[in-house]
Amino acid sequence: MKKVIKERKDIAFYTILFPLPMHKEAYAKSKAIICEQSLELLEAALEKKPLPAPGCETAVVDENIKLAGELGISGTPAVIFPNGTLIPGAMAAADIIKQIDKK
Repeated sequence: MKKVIKERKDIAFYTILFPLPMHKEAYAKSKAIICEQSLELLEAALEKKPLPAPGCETAVVDENIKLAGELGISGTPAVIFPNGTLIPGAMAAADIIKQIDKK
């Protein structure tokens, strides 16, 4: 995402936290990030650093898990493009840009 944003200022990403059960700390980390609304905590989580316990009660993570199920998303990363195309798995920055620029 950072490579895409560096190259294209007209592209934005919306990150939806979807913790997978196989990552035992991911659920609590997701809640902590949402409670604090913190990009810094998101960055720390992606770097596998410890995070503080969630500082609030929120249903957002559970809603994200439910939505992922409804959309047939079972893994991360997954990218949903503005035209509705869903591509599971990691993508190179150039491929993301190419997909966005498709007419």
